[in-house]
Amino acid sequence: MEDQGIADMLVTPLKIRTLQRKLYAKAKQEPGYRFYALYDKVYRADILHHAYRLVRSNKGAPGIDGVSFAAIEAEEGVETFLEGLAEEVKSRTYRPMPVRRVMIPKADGSQRSLGIPTIRDRVVQMAVKLMIEPIFEADFCDSSYGFRPKRSAHDAMGDISSALRKGHCEVIDADLSKYFDTIPHAKLMAVVAERIADSGILHLIKQWLKAPVVEKGKDGKDSTSGGKGNRRGTPQGGVISPLLANLYLHLLDRIWERHGLERKYSARLVRYADDMVLLCAKGTAKPLGMLMLRYILDRLELTLNETKTKVVNAWDESFGFLGFEVRMNLGRSGKAYPHIQPSKSAVKRINAKVTALTQRNLTPIPLPIIVQRLNQSLRGWACYFDYANSTQIFGDVKRHAEERMRTHLRRRHKVKARRVGQGRFPNRVLYDHHGLFKLPTTAPWKRAHALA
Repeated sequence: MEDQGIADMLVTPLKIRTLQRKLYAKAKQEPGYRFYALYDKVYRADILHHAYRLVRSNKGAPGIDGVSFAAIEAEEGVETFLEGLAEEVKSRTYRPMPVRRVMIPKADGSQRSLGIPTIRDRVVQMAVKLMIEPIFEADFCDSSYGFRPKRSAHDAMGDISSALRKGHCEVIDADLSKYFDTIPHAKLMAVVAERIADSGILHLIKQWLKAPVVEKGKDGKDSTSGGKGNRRGTPQGGVISPLLANLYLHLLDRIWERHGLERKYSARLVRYADDMVLLCAKGTAKPLGMLMLRYILDRLELTLNETKTKVVNAWDESFGFLGFEVRMNLGRSGKAYPHIQPSKSAVKRINAKVTALTQRNLTPIPLPIIVQRLNQSLRGWACYFDYANSTQIFGDVKRHAEERMRTHLRRRHKVKARRVGQGRFPNRVLYDHHGLFKLPTTAPWKRAHALA
């Protein structure tokens, strides 16, 4: 019931949805039209309220001011908070606060920079995003899948699968070097201004790009970077950042499409935000596809990460994209097909997570809480990776989850012998009595064929 309440709350109100449809239709019908009357919509009460609900649903941490959602709702109240914010935007006295930077560990041992704006700034960013996203959505190319409504990683993988089936098996697995940190502001704003003529909206976006970034050093002291002198980058973590980052790389998609480079070089571009692959016909990848890709990125003042960018033949070795591992295989009938499954690192991460959530030191925690946390992780992983040829791997992860849950129950009930534990806590008890989430072990493509 609680999940349903949240879902109902996040449904875009009809009045806002109607406005978004009109903006999209206008942009689609007139590719050269520049929108000039958007700023007054940003501080509309219904838009700010919906923006607040969307931001709150992401459950993000407080920004540099330390103000949380709980504090807003307990102290001044949402209505008062949004009325004050609306007045700031309307009177054009609104100024964004510095962005709090934290470092997030990555699987390879490196760290990813994450910028956390304050809640007030995230709400205004969301309000602007609600207005401008439909406009740019009308322009985006079919090869782009990331951070777009009604498009997903599965759609991108479907595009890759289709290209591989057509013989585009020489793959440029491209990785951009520090993309979010290197986007040139001047060129990005020029792309935004192709569609947005409203000076108020442009000024807000410039302010967010120029917002100082505060990071706590090893000595515990805050250090500040960015600010008005900053000419590059948009911090990962801001509500508006994914749209802006997607918009800038739309230039690459647009050049590829308008100049007919897919047909000219037999190279299909598939992009999900700053992750991209170029699928080429035999013999064209290195001499032509890579050369053209480098040329366009150089014009955009972006660079490839030479260490991570590679060219592979999908028949000889696999390549990774969006957490999946892809290669060409021969089926039992001898027919070629693209084999797509969760990557080894993705499986390693979920197994490690399951192990961590069922450790011995967690036995004092009520069992329903343990199961709830475990199910949340398993359900989220399954929802993302339940695609293509995942059957065997899902079976392996399912068995690992069962064994870890059984081990946790043995420790909780002081059952030392594994064999006794298997008899006392069989799979039926794990699922029917304790409510463990059952991972699907039949991939979607197999289910689809069974129904055909």
